[in-house]
Amino acid sequence: MNDLISIPCVLMRGGTSKGPFFLASDLPSDSRQRDQILLSVMGSGHPLQIDGIGGGNPVTSKVAIVGPATVSDADVDYLFAQVRIDQQFVDTSPNCGNMLAAVGPFAIEAGLIKATTGVTRVRIHNVNTGKLIEAEVPTPDGRVAYMGDASIDGVPGNAAPIALTFMDAAGARTGMLFPTGNPRDRIDGIDVTCIDCAMPMMLLEATALGVTGNEPAAVLNANGALLERLETLRLEAGRRMGMGDVSSQVTPKPVLISTPNKSGDLGVRYFMPRQCHPSLATTGAVGIATACISDGTVASRLIGDRKPPVVLVLEHPSGRLEVKLDTRDGKTVAGILRTARRLFEGRVFAKPIAQMVCAA
Repeated sequence: MNDLISIPCVLMRGGTSKGPFFLASDLPSDSRQRDQILLSVMGSGHPLQIDGIGGGNPVTSKVAIVGPATVSDADVDYLFAQVRIDQQFVDTSPNCGNMLAAVGPFAIEAGLIKATTGVTRVRIHNVNTGKLIEAEVPTPDGRVAYMGDASIDGVPGNAAPIALTFMDAAGARTGMLFPTGNPRDRIDGIDVTCIDCAMPMMLLEATALGVTGNEPAAVLNANGALLERLETLRLEAGRRMGMGDVSSQVTPKPVLISTPNKSGDLGVRYFMPRQCHPSLATTGAVGIATACISDGTVASRLIGDRKPPVVLVLEHPSGRLEVKLDTRDGKTVAGILRTARRLFEGRVFAKPIAQMVCAA
């Protein structure tokens, strides 16, 4: 059969990212078949993703798959997929905290969880990392509210606030906060911190690579020598973190840090990994802030002694992002304010799986 596959879909903005949201039950349970559908839906393998609904940028080539919880302390499962633009590849190794902001509203409106009057707390199990995140979704009159007075840098206008709390995000991928066993390592003459907290990352001072760390994202993206050096360092960091050959993965993410340019606490340029993020990943912010309060890291060396409870302001290319760090039951928890919006709902079309497999 050559008919296109029709799948229910909701396009949502979550934080500073955007992508289709699917119910897990509407996609194949076989991961290979599922990924083939996602590649077709997004139009991967073309820089503009012209034959799909992807936006031709890593922050708009993301997918969220949501279903009933498979663990007892959660309400829903959330599987994140980073769909490569230039390659036919789906990476489910990382989490995305920006897309995470829309998981609660989607789950409520999909009937996976019943809304309460006022605020509905949704306990989200991130399948990628096995970690739990709590989302507080505004639900006046028992319905999701998208309009409000909250604003986040990188998104125009105002919207209803969604509070995300990352519960014990350390060791999301490797099981260790510092997978190399050290808060600071030296790779090719550069001091780096390899940290795994919400997102595996490699942090280093921007000045070590000959840039200030305050440049616009477009300027850094045009610096081919910088991108090549970052990738070389990232590959070695991935190996030392026990992640093997990460050349086809988007983690660990390279992060340039610097002294703040305005009134924040730290300047941040977060790469995805071969392109600078136009703002800052939520999961990245959690890990960077955690590095700031951890002794011996390149971040703590730059920012000075900070301990929870504390609010850290991270400056990124589009503005600022605040991370509130505290302790609960002896573990660090991180709180971030995000917003989300439902953009459209309907059905998206994919090529037949057999045709895609043959083409591959």
